[in-house]
Amino acid sequence: MHPQIIRDKPGNCPICGMTLVKKGADEKAIKEVDLNTLLKPTNGFVVSSIPVITIQPDSDTIQTEALGTIAYDTRMIGNISARVSGRIEKLYLRYNFQDVRAGQKVMDIYSPELMTDQQNLLFLLKNDPTNTTLINAAKERLLLLGVTTQQLQQVIQNGKSLTAVSIYSNYSGHIHDPAKNMAPSEMRNSLVTRELDVREGMYVQQGQPVFSVYNAHHLWALLNIYTDRQSFVKVGNKVQIIPETAPEKSFLATIDFIEPVIRKENKTITARVVFDNSTLHIPVGSQVKALIRGNAVNANWLPKDAIISLGLDKIVFLRSAGGFKAHKVETGLVNNNKIEILKGLSATDSVAENAQYLADSESFIKVNN
Repeated sequence: MHPQIIRDKPGNCPICGMTLVKKGADEKAIKEVDLNTLLKPTNGFVVSSIPVITIQPDSDTIQTEALGTIAYDTRMIGNISARVSGRIEKLYLRYNFQDVRAGQKVMDIYSPELMTDQQNLLFLLKNDPTNTTLINAAKERLLLLGVTTQQLQQVIQNGKSLTAVSIYSNYSGHIHDPAKNMAPSEMRNSLVTRELDVREGMYVQQGQPVFSVYNAHHLWALLNIYTDRQSFVKVGNKVQIIPETAPEKSFLATIDFIEPVIRKENKTITARVVFDNSTLHIPVGSQVKALIRGNAVNANWLPKDAIISLGLDKIVFLRSAGGFKAHKVETGLVNNNKIEILKGLSATDSVAENAQYLADSESFIKVNN
């Protein structure tokens, strides 16, 4: 067919006799590209027509991610101490982590001091019953030494001293031997429930802690906050806690306290989040992920995909005549899928929306600015 033959209706070519084909839409003119543009080094300039974007001024709520551990709230730890010196006659608790309730009997103790004080009270009641001052003082002393009101009434009614006095817990929780109080990591790694150091027949001294009672219903999450995010985490910030072993038990809470020291081993500060564990039943020592909702920050933002990290330098591909050139910028905050631009771009500069499309994994990006 001869392309110079054009007719306004179907027919045959007068030269070769072939059937004429209907002409389509006029072809668009091909945009010419400057030869100098094509000759620029590919590690600093890319010829492309991908979508572009400008920096977006916006007020964005800063969200900080942190990892942490569930631990006992140390403010809720109670001690069961011996108020008098004596010998343990009967022990009702046998092993660490055994549950105990407030008011539960934990041991019977024989104390010569208590025996003497009981006998003094009985002597006064028998020989000087009208001396209420001394009698009341003797009663008060026995109560201060750990004798309960019921035990005191029993001594007075029977007229006989109790050979052993029962000691009761003032707290609910589970017990730990004070000599074996462990960090959460040690509890998690322990495969054996260890026995108590306290034994029947042992002597205890006045004021000696015999048991520590830990409350598993009142815990806190200890969150590790890296120092570069410290300024965005404040007391009172809302935080979502997500246990790694049970994500369905995630809950909202509030940061109650931020420790004013940096931990040397991991360069973090610790934020405490107190919560009620009575219905969640999250084990102590569990690892958690936290999403901390900080205050809003006014800044200029770009999508993460628009920026390529070259180690210490961050670059974008800035729209230039005929293509894109690698351009260094200074970045700040990273929040969700956005990065703050501190320096290097103006409000009118256009950059590649996805810089990854313009980067060659086998070439070295050269920045001129």
